Amino acid sequence: MNGHLNTALSLAAQGVPVLPLRRGKLPFGNCPACARNACGGRPNMKMPGPCVCPQPCHGWAAATTDPNVIDSPTWARAWHEAAGLAYHPGGASLTVVDLDNAAAIAWAHASLPATRTVPTTRGEHWIYRGTMPSGNAVRPGVDVKSLMAYARWLGPGEGASAALTDVVRALAVKEPPAVRRAPQTLSAPLSGQRGQCPHRTPSYLDRGIAMAEQRITAARSAVHATVYRTFLAVLSTHGRCGCLTDTHAARLFTAAQAKGESPRHCTDAWTNALTTLGL
Repeated sequence: MNGHLNTALSLAAQGVPVLPLRRGKLPFGNCPACARNACGGRPNMKMPGPCVCPQPCHGWAAATTDPNVIDSPTWARAWHEAAGLAYHPGGASLTVVDLDNAAAIAWAHASLPATRTVPTTRGEHWIYRGTMPSGNAVRPGVDVKSLMAYARWLGPGEGASAALTDVVRALAVKEPPAVRRAPQTLSAPLSGQRGQCPHRTPSYLDRGIAMAEQRITAARSAVHATVYRTFLAVLSTHGRCGCLTDTHAARLFTAAQAKGESPRHCTDAWTNALTTLGL
């Protein structure tokens, strides 16, 4: 057996669904019976679940933990030609944040919870426990691979995997339409929230706001989405204890408007984030 097959069987025994990759880090193409999804394969129907074809068809949906499939004659040719190994993170109850360059890694260190990391050719995979929707280019140099996606297996990595938090989940959240016409100025956005404060020092909140301002300022594209996700991340962390004031929110609005956002859009994004979090 080749090395990829050995590794695949070992991972499958640990409950990690696997599939072979051909050159170019791509899954093997569909067999003639499944070409162009003529078989009505699950990805074509937008349904999570395994592919029923005995060949390694349909990309991520071919991933399996069944050793009888992995080491079957129908998969033998694929393993012989395989240039790599992939797995379905969602099928293993995992989420991979794929950081494609040094700038994305620096952003992750400043913005995301520490977790297990796996070096890649150009960057790192950050592995979290839990599943969420997948998305490409959720911000510059960052993809999310979890449900209905595959990630390359590049080794176990280092460190312990942290549980998914709202900050990570917010990466895949698209800003919803404004739920109501909001005023142009901010007025006591969280004055009614008075939960138990988890922040030991004011500096923790100040650092969070400074990091959020930096995230908005550093946005080179998708500014609307970056502003919304940043507001969502700040509110998910600081929005329930009453520490967040108009002054903090005004700093975020100022950073967003410096990137070309209108006061109306800032207020709508803030309102939508509050609504999403139930605040």
